[in-house]
Amino acid sequence: MITIVIPCFNEAHRLSYGPFVSFLDDVSDLCFLFVDDGSTDHTAEKLEKISSLTGSKSSVLKFSENQGKAEAVRQGILRALPKEVSHVGYWDGDLATPLSEIPTFINFSTDPARKMIFGSRIQRLGADIKRHWYRHYPGRIIAFWINAILKLPVHDTQCGAKLIDANLARQIFAEPFISSWLFDVELFARIIALYGRQQASQMIYEIPLQRWTDVGDSKISAGYLPKIPVELSKIYWKYRKELH
Repeated sequence: MITIVIPCFNEAHRLSYGPFVSFLDDVSDLCFLFVDDGSTDHTAEKLEKISSLTGSKSSVLKFSENQGKAEAVRQGILRALPKEVSHVGYWDGDLATPLSEIPTFINFSTDPARKMIFGSRIQRLGADIKRHWYRHYPGRIIAFWINAILKLPVHDTQCGAKLIDANLARQIFAEPFISSWLFDVELFARIIALYGRQQASQMIYEIPLQRWTDVGDSKISAGYLPKIPVELSKIYWKYRKELH
C-alpha cells in the first residue's frame, strides 16, 4: 500500500473532485491523505466531499490552526506510517504535477535501491513544462545555492511531488523542520547525515516530469524571498559536519 499526503491551505477555489475521484477509481493499493492546514475557506468541506466519494481510498486530517506546509506534510506522513505501507509521499493539491505522473513514480520505486523518488521540472523538448519566467529564473539561482550546500547534482529539490520508502520516511520525518517552505532541502540533508553523501546519491532518484503547470499565484510572498538565504544558512549550519 502507498499513501500520498496532499497538504491543503485555502485551496477551495481550485480543488476539483473529478481528478482525485477518477484517479483513485483506476488504481489499487494507493490512497490519499488530505491535510487541511487550518484553512479559513471551504477547503475542509471539499476535502470531506472527495473522501465521501472515494471511500476508504482517501481520508482527511484537519488542523484548527495553520501549521505551515512543512509541518502539515510531516504530520500527514506520520499519520500514514503506522499503517502497512511500503511507501509514503506528498503531492501538491493544486495538481501542478498531474496525478497521471504517479504511476511513473511507483514504477521507479520498485527498485529497492531507490529510496526517494522526486519530480524535476526540467523544461525540455518532448515535455510539457509550463513555468513562468519570474519563478523559473529565481528558482535556478536558489537551486545553485542548494547544490552548493548539499554537494549533490540535484536539479529541483523544491518540486512538490515525492515518493519515499516507508522505513526511510520514519527516519527523516521524525523531527520538525527548520523551514516551512525549504523543508525539502532538509530532507536531502537528513539523508546525507544518516547515510553519507555517496550512499545518498544512490538512494535518491530524480525523475524529469512529463507535465507540470504553474497553477495560480504562489503562496510564497515576495517578503519571504529575503528569508531564503537565512533559512538555507540555518539548514547548512545544523548539518554542516555531515555536509562537509
